[in-house]
Amino acid sequence: MIAELYALIPRHGASVLFLAALLSCAGVPIPTSALMLAAGAFIASGDMQFLPVALTTLAGAILGDQIGYGAGRAGGQPLWERFRARPQFTPLMDRARAELDRRAVIAVIISRFPLSALGPWINLASGATRIAWPRFTLGVLVGDAVWILAYLGTGAFFAHKVRDLGTTMTSAVIALTALAAAIWLGRQLWIRRRLHAA
Repeated sequence: MIAELYALIPRHGASVLFLAALLSCAGVPIPTSALMLAAGAFIASGDMQFLPVALTTLAGAILGDQIGYGAGRAGGQPLWERFRARPQFTPLMDRARAELDRRAVIAVIISRFPLSALGPWINLASGATRIAWPRFTLGVLVGDAVWILAYLGTGAFFAHKVRDLGTTMTSAVIALTALAAAIWLGRQLWIRRRLHAA
């Protein structure tokens, strides 16, 4: 599938990256990071221009993030409150909301890069917990810009090895995401155990 997506880039240009970024940030599993590496290689060879590609990809990513935030705000609150209504979850949910609210901008930035696989979930959680839209959008803007610049720049720098690098970086991101999720889950279980013990 990635090979077919790579083939679309020289034919349709930045519009492919706009659509890929929009869909992946909205929660559809599309290998946008690998596509940006390929686009970086096309930029290095002179087949594409950096600024239009970067801005178009950024627009798609921001739009996708806003869709996720809006979905969380529209439909996530009732689900959040349903879980929170259970006495065993109330302290945990309140603490998660407070932590996300306190560190909203940083959490959103980190979930764009380097832990981009968490991005769609942070979008939903930010909307569901009513994180202020300007703070969410600031995090999205900074995080998406870093994500896009890192991958386009890396693709341009390592143009001759872009396919191997794409596979390696995607695997590294997946491994980091799994590690972060395991740490978070372990911490939540530890907190919950302490609450039950008290």
